Amino acid sequence: MKRLPLVLAAAGLLAGPLLAQGAVTGTFKGANGTVKLTPAPRGVLVRIEASGLKPGWHGLHFHAKGDCSDAAFKSAGAHVHGAAKAVHGLLNPAANESGDLPNLYAAADGTAKAEFFTTSLMLPALRDADGSAVVIHANADDHMTQPIGGAGDRVACAVIR
Repeated sequence: MKRLPLVLAAAGLLAGPLLAQGAVTGTFKGANGTVKLTPAPRGVLVRIEASGLKPGWHGLHFHAKGDCSDAAFKSAGAHVHGAAKAVHGLLNPAANESGDLPNLYAAADGTAKAEFFTTSLMLPALRDADGSAVVIHANADDHMTQPIGGAGDRVACAVIR
C-alpha cells in the first residue's frame, strides 16, 4: 500500500508539464464553429461545435499540416500518421493512423456538437513546427477503406498550432 501514493505522485509529476500547455482552439473555415483540443495525461480531449454542414455523418481526421489556405483544404496534407506505413481505419486490424477519429453527426439544421477522447496521440504531436488541422469531410468514414474510408471531399478545416 505504501507504493500507491508514490506511483500517484510520479504520475502527477509526469502529467504536470504536459497539462500546463493548456487547451488549443481552432476556428473552422468552410463551416462555422470551433474545435477545442485539451491535453490529458494519455491523449487529447476533442470538443467540436459546428454549423453550416450537410445533415448526416461526416468523416473527421487530424491532418498533418496547419494550413487551411486553399478552398479544397488540400493544403492541410494527409492524415497524421503514427507509423511509416499508413493504414487507415479505426476498425481496420492493421490500422496505425493516429489521425483517425470517430465520425461527426450533423443534425437536420446542419449543426454538430461532439466531445470525445483519443489516445492515438498527444497534443504536442499536433503542435509541431508546421502545426496540424482538424478536417471535416463530406461523407461518413467507413473506418476500413483505403485511403480515407470513403469520406470524400474536405468541407471544413481548422488550424491547430
